[in-house]
Amino acid sequence: MENPAQQLRVDGARLWRSLMAMAEIGATPAGGCNRQALTDEDREGRDLFVRWCREIGCEIRVDRMGNLFARRPGIDNSLPAVMTGSHLDTQPTGGKFDGVYGVLAGLEVLRTLEGKGVRTRAPLELVVWTNEEGARFSPAMVGSGVWAGEFSLEYGHSRRDKAGKSIGEELARIGYLGSEPAQPTQIKAAFEAHIEQGPVLEKQNQVIGVVTGVQGIRWYDVTFSGTPCHAGPTPMEDRRDPVQALSGLCERLYAEVKAYSGDARITCGDLRAEPGSRNTVPEKVVLALDLRHPAPEGLAHLHRTLYRLAAQVQEATGVAITVREEWHSPPVAFDKDCIEAVHSAAQRLGYSHRRMVSGAGHDAVYVSRVAPVSMIFVPCAGGLSHNEAESAEPAHLEAGCNVLLQAMLASAELA
Repeated sequence: MENPAQQLRVDGARLWRSLMAMAEIGATPAGGCNRQALTDEDREGRDLFVRWCREIGCEIRVDRMGNLFARRPGIDNSLPAVMTGSHLDTQPTGGKFDGVYGVLAGLEVLRTLEGKGVRTRAPLELVVWTNEEGARFSPAMVGSGVWAGEFSLEYGHSRRDKAGKSIGEELARIGYLGSEPAQPTQIKAAFEAHIEQGPVLEKQNQVIGVVTGVQGIRWYDVTFSGTPCHAGPTPMEDRRDPVQALSGLCERLYAEVKAYSGDARITCGDLRAEPGSRNTVPEKVVLALDLRHPAPEGLAHLHRTLYRLAAQVQEATGVAITVREEWHSPPVAFDKDCIEAVHSAAQRLGYSHRRMVSGAGHDAVYVSRVAPVSMIFVPCAGGLSHNEAESAEPAHLEAGCNVLLQAMLASAELA
């Protein structure tokens, strides 16, 4: 006999309305969202989330990293909780779905259970992680990282934005510096729903991505130190120009990464020149560099390649090149039982699906260090994300939420 819980479905229209309501906070003229971590807009988004959760009877906790937890009690609250969630912060020119879909899909699961009067044996916990994006404060995923023990609380609070404001200071300013310890409670299983942020599902006409792990990521600050001089009188051959060295390193890196593996990724995401005058050869240029690969040995190869090429370019140009590693997130394999829970839910619900590795980092990476985890992907138009034009089909978002509901129920069990 079929379990009656398997007949439960979420309200896709309500999920969409919630997404559009949250998208109004920090809305940009181009149709996206600018709701960076710990800004006034982030506070407004958090306030709305807390209000929605309290309306369905959830208990709210805030830890010392500002991570927000909404708990729906189970019949036996001594049991480890089943967790879901993601983040509400965005890129400066972000979209409506990255992160926020995972939060509001979790909320829709809780609303559906409350509306149907369905109780679970284990408690359910919905979380909003602080500063997942790493756009305002580096590194990314710092809230979940502190919670999982990757970073110390002091390290998390000390991260500063370009204006010199720290996470600790901004948490206090917006009223989300909680008193709860930033550390794990007992978690039976955790699931994170997310748009894919890539083109694979759409290209293959698949609705659900059953995520088996996350590729490795390494972030670097590469500093090129030359000699500042006047743009006019100084001949090209007499310059120690850090931009020329930057150009040489980037050209070689892009070529070697492309030749090494189709799975390898390189991104030069931010450049800063000092003193930043049009008619002065810079004294210093700082490059924010992102390298990625799904295999540990691949990521290690890219790491060695960066240092080797930097040494070659330094010798060729006379420009001093310093490489500082900002962040290292090794490749992650998710829990086989959680993966199977997502796969089984997609199969029972009749959604087309495929197993895949995530190209982007997610809070699930750090959660996986202390609890069994998997993720659920749905397509986004053109694979476009971190962009105001980011878009997803309501039917796909509803499908992913239904998979989340069934996976969580299979783990939490009906009362």
